[in-house]
Amino acid sequence: MPNSPKEWSQRFPEFLVEAEMLLAKSEECLSHLQLISNDKDAIDCMLSTLLKLANKADALALAAVSEFSLHIHGLLSHAQIHMDLHDQALEALKDCFTLMAWQLELIDQTTGQLSLDDSEQTSLIEAFAFQVGKSQFQPPRLSRPFRLVSSFSERQA
Repeated sequence: MPNSPKEWSQRFPEFLVEAEMLLAKSEECLSHLQLISNDKDAIDCMLSTLLKLANKADALALAAVSEFSLHIHGLLSHAQIHMDLHDQALEALKDCFTLMAWQLELIDQTTGQLSLDDSEQTSLIEAFAFQVGKSQFQPPRLSRPFRLVSSFSERQA
């Protein structure tokens, strides 16, 4: 986590570029999966980029992005082990990526705050969970509590 708001504001633009590249790579893997169902390399690539995105977001105290990425990662890992990724699951995953891209655009570049409620994020995660055979949404075991509104100044306190 950056030590000061100034340091955070200097690191955020670099994070945003990296996050957009990682998300674009995940979306490319998703497109590949829509053409070649259950391609292990595409799934592994997506898992890797989601984990990198979560770690980079966590380093800047962007809990909403980090936790959303971790939730998707956990569900995708489950899907890879337990079942095929069918068209409806891939469509639900695409919806998650669309929301994540939108959230990246809405992060306040000065404060790091993403002032949204978590209802849409939760609903998309639940939809993806249902599609991959997890009828009840459960966050990954090592995840912090699911929070969407957080700011750099709150995390410094």
